[in-house]
Amino acid sequence: MLFGEHRPGLLRLAVVLLGDQRTAEDVVQEAFIGLIRHWSGLRDPDSALAYVRSAVLNGARGVLRRRAVLARFGVRHDPAIWSAESAAMFQEDRREVMAALRSLAPRRQQVLVLRYYLDLSDNEIAEMLGITSATVRSTATCALRTLARQLGEVAV
Repeated sequence: MLFGEHRPGLLRLAVVLLGDQRTAEDVVQEAFIGLIRHWSGLRDPDSALAYVRSAVLNGARGVLRRRAVLARFGVRHDPAIWSAESAAMFQEDRREVMAALRSLAPRRQQVLVLRYYLDLSDNEIAEMLGITSATVRSTATCALRTLARQLGEVAV
């Protein structure tokens, strides 16, 4: 039930953060495998979704860190060509926004994706990222201003 209901949203989250479908699928699958592996140690089964969300976010962070290390050695990550599913999710008019989002600092990117893509509250985001709600709000404000500048929009 948890897998079937939440996998699509978690996969979209990972695709937004990572920029490629294949790696996103691996990250989400590993998150669910981790949940199954640690199910008996889960104090509250109702927190399983939060566990998997955090695992996806942490998995994506790990992939991005590895990419950054490789980039320092001149190894570029060229994502696979967008699959038909990815192309459907991100229409042409959104590609520019997605590229601008991926250019943000990781914390800013994560806050915006969690807030506007997964529709999490500031408190839920703060708990996931280990920061305060006030930091979530200020990070989102700065990130939105940066995106507006990059996209030539008027900042709100």
